[in-house]
Amino acid sequence: MGRQRTNDDVNDTPAKPAASPGFRLALDYGPLLAFFAVNFLAPGPALARIMLATIVFMVAMVIAVALSWFKTRHVSPMLLVTAVLVLVFGGLTIYFHDERFIKMKPTFVYATFAAVLGFGLATGRPLLQAVLGSAYPGLSELGWRKLTINWTGFFIGMAALNEAVWRTTSTDFWVGFKLWGAIPLTLIFAFANVPMLMRHGLTLADSDDVPVPPEG
Repeated sequence: MGRQRTNDDVNDTPAKPAASPGFRLALDYGPLLAFFAVNFLAPGPALARIMLATIVFMVAMVIAVALSWFKTRHVSPMLLVTAVLVLVFGGLTIYFHDERFIKMKPTFVYATFAAVLGFGLATGRPLLQAVLGSAYPGLSELGWRKLTINWTGFFIGMAALNEAVWRTTSTDFWVGFKLWGAIPLTLIFAFANVPMLMRHGLTLADSDDVPVPPEG
């Protein structure tokens, strides 16, 4: 029979290496920036450019997930959900040669995050805290609930905004909106929550950065 594991064995288990804020930001936003770069720099008509950009986006998401695993032995649930939806809607875009699928992808990303957080609120499960707990040291239970409500509302609003933009504008305008509209809005919203969080116990001195979700 094998030797039973003791507490010393458990304590000797090496901890997962922590990812730096810059590394996490690169994983979350690097693939999207690659998508923008290819779409803006590649020659040809808008449809051809977005097809090529979608392929690059899909490959970059797979690389981001792989790097996260090899670097930290962990892939955040939000990055994993985003990667799956990018592969699904990117695959549909390429298969049907129809850019509408990749334009709908952010709507489903935002809606998925909103539904998951909303489910957590309705059932009393602190799902956001389970994902981001170490990133917000000292935050009270009420602070976590308010933050979850805020992000749920933000995701719902962004899903509606993405639907309005892609259905009423050109492909190039939609890509520009993603770069110059959606990303800044997400970052601004994340930092706008900080004063509220500090009133509910957040200690920024113990935190390296303010985490933000992957952009849809």
